[in-house]
Amino acid sequence: MSPSRSDKPARAVAPWVRTRLRTAPWAALSLALLVLVTAYLAAALPRAVDAYETEGLRHEIRTAAPRGTVLELTAEAPGLELDQPEREANLAPGVLRKQQDDVLTLLPEPLRVDPRQTVHGVRTITRVEGLDPWLPRPDGLSPEFVLSSPSELTGHATLRQGRLAAGTARRPEAVVTVKTAASLRLKPGSVVHVPGRVSARPIAVTITGIVEPRGPEDAYWAVEPLLRTPSLASLVGDEVKYYWQAALLLSPESAPSVLATLGDPEVFFRFMPMSGHLTTRDTDRLTAALDSAGGGPDLVKMRRVVGPTGALTTDLDAIVGAYGSMRDAIDPVVAVAVFGIGAVAAVVLAMTGGLFVARRDSELALIRSRGASLTGIGLRLLGETSAVAVPAAALALGLAVATVRPPAGGSGGIPLGPSVLAATAVALIAMLVLPLRAVVVHRTPRLHGGRDDLLTARPSRRRTVLELTALVLTVGAVASLRLRGTADAGDHLVSAAPVLVGLIAAMLLVRIYPLPLRWAARPARRLRGAVGPLALARAGRSSSTGTLPLLALVLALTTAAFGGSVLAGVADARDRAALLATGADARIEGSVEWTPLPAPLTEAVRGTAGVRDLAPVQVEYGVSVPSVQGTSAQQMTAQLVGVEPGSYTRLANRTGFGPFPAGLLASTGRGGPGAVADTDRVLPAIASPSVAERLGTAPLEIVAAAGVFHVKVVAVRPTTPAVSGTDFLLVNGADLTHRAATALLVTGSPDAAALRAAVAGASKAGDFAVTTRSEERSTYVDSPLQSGAEGIYLGAIGAGAGYAVVAVLLSLMQSAPERTKLLARLRTMGLTRKQGRRLLGLEALPQAVLAALGGTLVGWATVPLLAPGIDLFRLALATAPGLAPLDSAPLRADPWSLVLPALAVVLLTALAATGQAWWAGRRGSIKELRAGDAR
Repeated sequence: MSPSRSDKPARAVAPWVRTRLRTAPWAALSLALLVLVTAYLAAALPRAVDAYETEGLRHEIRTAAPRGTVLELTAEAPGLELDQPEREANLAPGVLRKQQDDVLTLLPEPLRVDPRQTVHGVRTITRVEGLDPWLPRPDGLSPEFVLSSPSELTGHATLRQGRLAAGTARRPEAVVTVKTAASLRLKPGSVVHVPGRVSARPIAVTITGIVEPRGPEDAYWAVEPLLRTPSLASLVGDEVKYYWQAALLLSPESAPSVLATLGDPEVFFRFMPMSGHLTTRDTDRLTAALDSAGGGPDLVKMRRVVGPTGALTTDLDAIVGAYGSMRDAIDPVVAVAVFGIGAVAAVVLAMTGGLFVARRDSELALIRSRGASLTGIGLRLLGETSAVAVPAAALALGLAVATVRPPAGGSGGIPLGPSVLAATAVALIAMLVLPLRAVVVHRTPRLHGGRDDLLTARPSRRRTVLELTALVLTVGAVASLRLRGTADAGDHLVSAAPVLVGLIAAMLLVRIYPLPLRWAARPARRLRGAVGPLALARAGRSSSTGTLPLLALVLALTTAAFGGSVLAGVADARDRAALLATGADARIEGSVEWTPLPAPLTEAVRGTAGVRDLAPVQVEYGVSVPSVQGTSAQQMTAQLVGVEPGSYTRLANRTGFGPFPAGLLASTGRGGPGAVADTDRVLPAIASPSVAERLGTAPLEIVAAAGVFHVKVVAVRPTTPAVSGTDFLLVNGADLTHRAATALLVTGSPDAAALRAAVAGASKAGDFAVTTRSEERSTYVDSPLQSGAEGIYLGAIGAGAGYAVVAVLLSLMQSAPERTKLLARLRTMGLTRKQGRRLLGLEALPQAVLAALGGTLVGWATVPLLAPGIDLFRLALATAPGLAPLDSAPLRADPWSLVLPALAVVLLTALAATGQAWWAGRRGSIKELRAGDAR
């Protein structure tokens, strides 16, 4: 029986995907590399943001003062309704230890505390008087003591003399720190008597030893500094009198003895929260937990353990709230950069797909003309791109997870979901661009396409509708950003405003692109030679698909200009804040107010290397300012500044803070000690707006330590270098009765160490402090939130520059085969290699110049357009508005960020086109001149 036709083996057919990848390995590798880089950036971005926000939260808690972060639970000591033995039993060390352990189990998540810094005990709320006559009394006032019995004292202090305290409720014993012993003249064996509550017989506390704190900056000692360091307090009455305040560290066994004193005893439990496990996503949970522990259900549970009077106090909620407000202020500004670089990356991926479709246009047209379905073509192309994009995106995701790690020292990880979504989005764009564009281009079979020139292309109605829709969205986003600012972090349309402005500008540039080419073509015909007119003609006949390269370049330049302006605005705000805080490049003033500068100090500073100018000033704080309304007006104080007009005017002109002509403060010639009785003399003064409004135009009397005189306001300035406050009054220092410079404002670039050495050599140690502008500036950058956000902007600018380079190269590669053919054919007509390089360079320049001009203009217009809605204050300065010398940090256009990227694009395009011409000139032209080549 002969075999039937169906029994014959099927003819082997090469798999489409494998064949295509083997045929064009470099194209597949290029796409894989682009997807790898883009997906890595997309996947790493949310991890980097999460990492620096998490580190920012931990930093805020870790660097805050222990007194601000500690959780302190207090309760009243057992009351008189109980018998004395029962009251004392409730304060036994074992009972308090059990209460502490029970409270620890009730702290809500995510609160976790450091067991090494956890302490409990009994203390007196009201300080008790030391009755012994041998105790030091500076002004005849008895010292006052806090009686406290902190637990685990042996783990936080080293015994220096005597022995540790033991004692009982009837015979209390205590230890004191080294500083307390030195200041209060205490030693082992001393007995301190304090008043008793029940009887007139005082309570005797025996000092058994002297200890030295280990880690005095730890929470154990820092929460209540009086435990380790006594202080000299003041009592203000008819005269100021001073007395000592100190602490006696009772043993836990002696703690019940405080019930017999007049000190209002209470039980306390201190818990030092840890931050290493917290992440930025725990902010809301942490706030809710603190609210619950401070006055909610969790506090009710704690009261069941410590008693109905239990109360938990902490400033940790304020610290977390300040972090949250800073994060909410910075995130929308960062989102602008993210949207910008994301749009550029998406356009470049779309350009890559367009390049592949253009290179395979004839192949796909042939397949389509022979009956291939759009579905079949699309699925096969989707298989090609999937085989390249999916592994590249997966590898990029793995690299992002491996390289961008959570902050060290914590257990909180970074969620994988956002990175997976970002990498998937990149992979989908890379996978779908090629098949979708091929399906759109080859909807109907065709042999050869018509001309697709920018000069002859006419926008479709669909394109017009899309452009109008984008225009409406842009107008809405810009208006919303100007009105509401970036306060609404969830409004992504607002964050995309710069991108939308760039998109509209690119669409407008594409529409007007033919006009300058037509205008330039007419005079070019009159030029000698064919290179110029031919280059313009070729530029005009370039494919209308050049919209994507133009859009990519405009968006990249807009993103670079906006990002550069943000970074420049941040740097400018920090410089101005530091300069306003110091008044000059360096400031020298007394550690105590009204400390006159010694005469040798000025000359010593003047001789320091790097010092160019000095401005001595006399500053008096808290001077009462009279009012034109008389005594009925509310009291107001200002800072009186006596200056030397010549040097001070030079300083004000250099800093830009309230400059004025030196003649405004011309001396009256009636100053010094001889003018004590001349209180009617009138001094010209420059005042701040509020002071000028209060003084009016008539001379009013000023009573100050510098003298008594009248002032008349001759000018108003909002700021001045000598003081950072908003209320000030400038006068000529030579007209003051008591003349003594108290501060020295230094101009130049002196070394801080050399300047301090000069000051120390001309004055007593510690009398004068030196503050430099650079040191002051560094204090405004102390949060990982700020440095992380700046890093994102730097990365966005760098990535935008990289994608701009790729866009230029893709644009040139798309037309490379046609340009190579043209060059080969023109070479047969006598075109030299030099002319060929000029032709290709001039052909590529019009679009690059248009993109550079458009990107520069759009960036220049975008910054002032969006500036009213963007305040860089929290990104620039670490403090809240009102706590820094500046109240705002507006966004301003940075010329370098506008011009340099644009020039780089033009230069890169010219170099790439020249390199393409050089390479084409080295190759043979046999392939390009073969008969039968497609047009």
